[in-house]
Amino acid sequence: MATNVVITGANRGIGLALTAKFAEQGANVYALCRQSSTELAKLGVNIITGINVATDEGIAAIKQHLQQVKIDILVCNAGILRDENLSKFNIDTIRDQFEVNALAPLRVVHALESNLNNASKVAMITSRMGSIADNGSGGRFGYRMSKAALNAASMSLSIDLAPRQIAVGIYHPGYVQTDMVNHGGDISTTICAERLVGLINQLSMDNTGTFYHSNGQQLPW
Repeated sequence: MATNVVITGANRGIGLALTAKFAEQGANVYALCRQSSTELAKLGVNIITGINVATDEGIAAIKQHLQQVKIDILVCNAGILRDENLSKFNIDTIRDQFEVNALAPLRVVHALESNLNNASKVAMITSRMGSIADNGSGGRFGYRMSKAALNAASMSLSIDLAPRQIAVGIYHPGYVQTDMVNHGGDISTTICAERLVGLINQLSMDNTGTFYHSNGQQLPW
């Protein structure tokens, strides 16, 4: 029986590449996004549109569309990046990033908890910018704080889901050539997806709750 994989933010960038890689491996992929894309439509996966993970309506729609689906792998990938610092302070963009980057993944897992099989896997796509120890350049308050919050939530999930043998992976994708960084990254989305899917395939109760770079390096909190 094919593995059921659910991916948020699947219409472009890392989410699209993850969808393609899992589909290539024969998985039954449910691609969640606000709007589909030509590239996503070509993959022949289950596309669920109109999903804004940061809203009550979006979470309710996820539950409705997936109510009959038993999930083997849940990938919380949707995220946004905004830029603010002390001289360009914007509380609205900081709040927006908390809603999408930190609260939404937790809400998605909570909404789909009953859909997860025992021994399922949950993958959180975070960022090393959420590492406090690794912060050497400052700024980016909303993104850094929201990803640090996601890391904290992911660690708690790894403990709370352990009785069901559900492992939680916490992954920094690398500096990836996506719209988010104006394609200025140093690895392609394809390479990133290959690395992340490899890590997810290796995810177990032995390494649940560990913060990894997509290259396999363990990152500091």
